[in-house]
Amino acid sequence: MDDAEAREQVARVETLLEQVESLGDSAAREVATETMGALLELYGEGLARIMGGLGANGAAQALTEDELVSHLLLLHGLHPVSVEERVQGALEEVRPYLRSHGGNVDLLGVEEGVVHLRLEGSCSGCPSSTMTLKLAIEDAIHKAAPDIERVEADGTVEPPSPVIQLQVAGGGRRRDESPDAEPDGSWATAGGLPQLSGGGTVLKEVSGEQVLFLNLDGTFYAYRPDCPSCEASLESAGLRAGELTCGGCGHRYDVLRAGRCLDAPELRLTPIPLLTDAGGLVKVAVGSAVA
Repeated sequence: MDDAEAREQVARVETLLEQVESLGDSAAREVATETMGALLELYGEGLARIMGGLGANGAAQALTEDELVSHLLLLHGLHPVSVEERVQGALEEVRPYLRSHGGNVDLLGVEEGVVHLRLEGSCSGCPSSTMTLKLAIEDAIHKAAPDIERVEADGTVEPPSPVIQLQVAGGGRRRDESPDAEPDGSWATAGGLPQLSGGGTVLKEVSGEQVLFLNLDGTFYAYRPDCPSCEASLESAGLRAGELTCGGCGHRYDVLRAGRCLDAPELRLTPIPLLTDAGGLVKVAVGSAVA
């Protein structure tokens, strides 16, 4: 089976486990639970012998490149790569996005299942730092190291406004949400964006939301498409040397520095977390605008 089928099978097993735990017959539940425990122990012993036979010749570490095998090794405490190395690898994956907006992240250490980080640059001390941590960094870390319990970071700041503003898909208007509401950010695939192979900008709808994509020297950026000054669409805005110029009001925004306005420091574009996977597909965290 391929990776997608393996994920479906994992989900099916989890559903079956929930059904076993909810069995009304306590005797049947105990027998089923004990059977599963014995099978896990047996397969775990088999995996341990396989890993022991491979030794430290690099073949064991090569096995971890397979997602399913990696998770099975983690389940049985047999993963040959330390949690610190796996977390560092995850951070390397998100650093291009962080650096594209003038930020960075350092690993301070991993203690008792807690990953300690320090956000730097534009990722530190700004209202969007918590959203950046949640949507970009935590997602990558939990994927590489599902055995960690939580992620803590110095430099995160909660949005100061008691009201969270979410972009309404397809337009420049905004709607106010209650203070309890949280942006329902989720990763969505935007594709390879061949329209930007030569650079420039393109407005594209992703999961029902309009996103302005830019390509500067091979690096992709994503922003909300409305100008914070005149609320005009930036679809036809001019892009030159990292500056995006609104055709409506003429304000210039620094694409390389999280959309800061060069003419009015109090204004800035709203960046959208963006990652590019190994296959060249661009993914964005839609629904993640903050006040």
